[in-house]
Amino acid sequence: MKQIEVVAAIIHDEQGRVFATQRGCGECKAAGEREQARLEGKAGWEFPGGKIEAGESPEDALKREIWEELETRIAVERLVQTVEWDYPKFHLRMHCFLCHIESGHLTLKEHEAARWLSKEQLDCVDWLPADRIVVRTLRGEG
Repeated sequence: MKQIEVVAAIIHDEQGRVFATQRGCGECKAAGEREQARLEGKAGWEFPGGKIEAGESPEDALKREIWEELETRIAVERLVQTVEWDYPKFHLRMHCFLCHIESGHLTLKEHEAARWLSKEQLDCVDWLPADRIVVRTLRGEG
């Protein structure tokens, strides 16, 4: 089975909220997520991020991806968890890091929508399957 390794930013603010993004069905972190979202008839919500390029550390990949997608500089604080998820056509390994904004205004360049969510609001959006594991962890269930 094909394996894809990605990074995701759990960007938090001073109020303890986290930043969630929504892409159209054609633009999820990985092709399999896009297909899964299409099968479920939705545009999934996710923690922003993307693929790690050859020779890149996960932290550097995350900083690059957030700059490319949101024109924002982030500070990577710590690894929260690595999620392993089997999609129908590939295995996903997603390294999820707690981050905060250093500079920028989270300009949506590749996403259709975004929301700041408190811990109590995490279930208000329809997360992609792998991201649901991270949500459970943030709620203290994982």
